[in-house]
Amino acid sequence: MLQRKKILLGVTGSIAAYKSAVLCRLLINEGYDVKVVMTPSSKDFITPLTLSTLSGNEAMYNISDGNSWNNHVELGLWADLMLIAPCTASTLSKMANGHADNLLLACYLSSKCPVCFAPAMDLDMWKHPSTLNNVNRLVAFGNMLIPVGNGFLASGLVGEGRMAEPEDIVQYIHQYFIRKADLIGKNIMITAGPTYESIDPVRFIGNRSSGKMGFAIARECLERGATVTLIAGPVNLDIESDQLSLIRVQSAAEMYEAAKNAFESADIIILSAAVADFKPVSVAREKIKKSENHMQLELEKTVDIAATLGSKKGTNQILVGFALETNDEINHAKQKLHKKNLDFIVLNSLNDSGAG
Repeated sequence: MLQRKKILLGVTGSIAAYKSAVLCRLLINEGYDVKVVMTPSSKDFITPLTLSTLSGNEAMYNISDGNSWNNHVELGLWADLMLIAPCTASTLSKMANGHADNLLLACYLSSKCPVCFAPAMDLDMWKHPSTLNNVNRLVAFGNMLIPVGNGFLASGLVGEGRMAEPEDIVQYIHQYFIRKADLIGKNIMITAGPTYESIDPVRFIGNRSSGKMGFAIARECLERGATVTLIAGPVNLDIESDQLSLIRVQSAAEMYEAAKNAFESADIIILSAAVADFKPVSVAREKIKKSENHMQLELEKTVDIAATLGSKKGTNQILVGFALETNDEINHAKQKLHKKNLDFIVLNSLNDSGAG
């Protein structure tokens, strides 16, 4: 392990709770510090004494214990990762909907660390649309799903729903921390969102880019230890990190200047922004009045950021471009890849559902 990591293990009221004892011991053996929080119903399946003994720390289950009413805050700040295993359908639902009626749920809502959850339930419960919807919501929140196993269930049925085996969960956690550190020491520059090219003080030429792709890439790079410069067009998104420099711009020219300044020190450059290809030759100082039935707007090309940076790319730099195409997508993407001296290109097609 790169360094000793702290795991907050959440145990819920499932027959699979007996596996949490094995899971706790395996985590300890791998060098993790482990603290345990339990739901009240989990005590029907495994005792707090067992998990306290195995973890070397008191297993906690009371949301208020005398004067220690803020245990959930302290535990959430202590952990490098929260692991909920087993995670029942009931706890899944409460997590997805913001309930906090026990210590485990309060820890989940107040935690500052990544959260993994390993569901455990019967086949029909796992397949129910409400359960799958809750799982999808949790993943959309940024939580990590440890896939369920397939096999014999406590009900006697055979199929999906059983909790992943403790050995597999430990391997998942171990790989997560290795992956999280694989970009330490790397400087990454990312562009995101649209650009706006002014026509007059009110109107502009723009596009529908949300910037979500670029911001998601930035978050992933930060989680994996990189130092990130994120150059964002006009979007309603934000990220906070000591390792992040967020530069907000409006136009293609502004984005190019910011990218040019950050380019030389970047190890990896990811150009996910939807930069305008054209801009008005001149910008009206005052709002253009609707006095005629037609208006002609003369446009000129903006700077091609990808091509310009590609021509200056060093041998140790990696340059990633994006392409959005409507026809003959693969051939057009290949042409851009070579013409702009990119190392990789990510192709999006408007023919794909949800693209754009």
